[in-house]
Amino acid sequence: MDAQGRGRADNIDPADQWVLNPNSGEYELRLTPSGAQPGVPRPRRGTPSAAARTRSAPGRDRAAPGRERDAPGRERDAPGTDVPGPRRRRSEPPEPLPGRRRGRNRPPKKSKAKKILLWTGGSMALVLVAVSGAAYAYLKHLEGNVQTTDVGTSGKSGFSKDEAFNLLIIGTDKRTGAGNSGYGDKGSVGHADTNILLHVSKDRTNATALSIPRDLIVDIPECKSKQPDGTEKIIRGTDNVRFNTSLGQDDRNPGCTMDTVKAVTGISVDHFMMADFNAVKTLTSAVGGVEVCLAKNVDDSNSHLKLSAGKHVIEGEQALAFVRTRHSFGNAGDLDRIKVQQQFIGSLIRKMSSSDTLTSPTKLIKLAEAATKALTVDTGIGNVSTLKDMALELKKVPPKNITFTTVPVVDNPAEKVHATVVVKPGVAQGVFDAIRDDVSFSAVKAKEKKEAAAVAARLKGSRSAASDIRVDIYNGGAQAGSAQETLNWLQNTEGVLKSSQLGNAPETLGKTTLEYSPDQADQARKLADLMGLSGSALKPGKSEKNSQGLPAIVLTLGKDFKGAGVKLTAPTKAPDVEKSTADKTVCAK
Repeated sequence: MDAQGRGRADNIDPADQWVLNPNSGEYELRLTPSGAQPGVPRPRRGTPSAAARTRSAPGRDRAAPGRERDAPGRERDAPGTDVPGPRRRRSEPPEPLPGRRRGRNRPPKKSKAKKILLWTGGSMALVLVAVSGAAYAYLKHLEGNVQTTDVGTSGKSGFSKDEAFNLLIIGTDKRTGAGNSGYGDKGSVGHADTNILLHVSKDRTNATALSIPRDLIVDIPECKSKQPDGTEKIIRGTDNVRFNTSLGQDDRNPGCTMDTVKAVTGISVDHFMMADFNAVKTLTSAVGGVEVCLAKNVDDSNSHLKLSAGKHVIEGEQALAFVRTRHSFGNAGDLDRIKVQQQFIGSLIRKMSSSDTLTSPTKLIKLAEAATKALTVDTGIGNVSTLKDMALELKKVPPKNITFTTVPVVDNPAEKVHATVVVKPGVAQGVFDAIRDDVSFSAVKAKEKKEAAAVAARLKGSRSAASDIRVDIYNGGAQAGSAQETLNWLQNTEGVLKSSQLGNAPETLGKTTLEYSPDQADQARKLADLMGLSGSALKPGKSEKNSQGLPAIVLTLGKDFKGAGVKLTAPTKAPDVEKSTADKTVCAK
């Protein structure tokens, strides 16, 4: 390559070689024509490229009739087939006539097209190897940015694309990094200052972001925290304390915060992501700023935020000041700051999912660098590939169906000067139940309404007598002994005498199910009434033969089973609470 050619290649921005694949929705590192080696001839029109010749196509690897393959791309003769013998060589050229000089025997010339094809094919193979190596190296580089914490059994060991998932997002008040001395509590060990439980539905049509106030009074359960030397420390629980002390205090790690969320809400947390003040600054700068709206002028001496009423694009230090501002909004309390933070996150989601960001490889690379450097996650999602999978699943949810709400609370009645809050009885439990049962807080589409109606219709129809129900009971995730407990209750209390319990189910279920054949629908409806099951628990299909060879419906007790005689009816509609969605701009007041 000449000097001029080298100059052109050196000026190529690596980000320009990341191309959006419309089929997968992901960026892939590809060599563009501008990045090709100068002087490399292009294949003639109609000549397959090297990539095309190496790609598998339908039917490409099929052997011809009567022939078998013994290596990729090669064939061997099948036994018993007629194989033509070796091809005869062309006859030697005749002896030259006397007095004539013999011409040189030159091999037949390869056509120009074949030369080009072979040359570009070899070059492309080298390029593909180099590009693949570069992409792998870059992913490993990103993976080196990610910090992880082992939370043990407090979370899941892996991520599934086929299930609903609950992600706890924690923002700490720890002063780390330059320029952060004016924020948070001086000398803080890193408490759980901002907490959002993000639930993403199984069908990816909706998500709910539930904010948990830092000043919520809770009982923190005993938890286990892995120490830097690999040992495990058991940390005693504490009662009647602020939620934010579930992290940092007494060496508690994010696993303890996850356990506290479950103790308060009854919702199991699968994974966590934790960030400090720097994350807000670096992420907003990576996407070129986030738009916010103010209903009034703000000049806050505590956070140093100074903005006029109206819309502004903020990033870096100014963005951090915005989400830290408390005294200038609402009643100058943490609950009003939570609303401002929800509005900010909604705006950040809109910016990250905008075409301006998604079609800019440069911005995406900056965002990937900023995110991986700013976040600490659990080991279950501690590699870049898994984080990418999770991001792509979240990307499927439309912003208009991402709902922000807050745990319903009231002022702590034990305080004369109100500084903390407690869970609001009744209303809060409805919110927790809806999230646990994967119920959407956003508007339900016509298709979803139709599906919900079809599920509810399973409960409509005749009922058999309890004595006619023939059922086999399995434990599919409930507490040990639940199947026997249910059998005793059905036989002794409800008169379901044709019942038996068959131990553990072959797989663990999150929710209790009732499978039956069409001719057993009346039995299934009656048993659903007795058990307090919703239509979603009924699974029309096949029954099984019991020990006597008679058809029996199958009751499998899932993790949601609360005990014999305790109703399991799941909510079909989320409670009416104050909320907002990620697609709408709300001006902070």
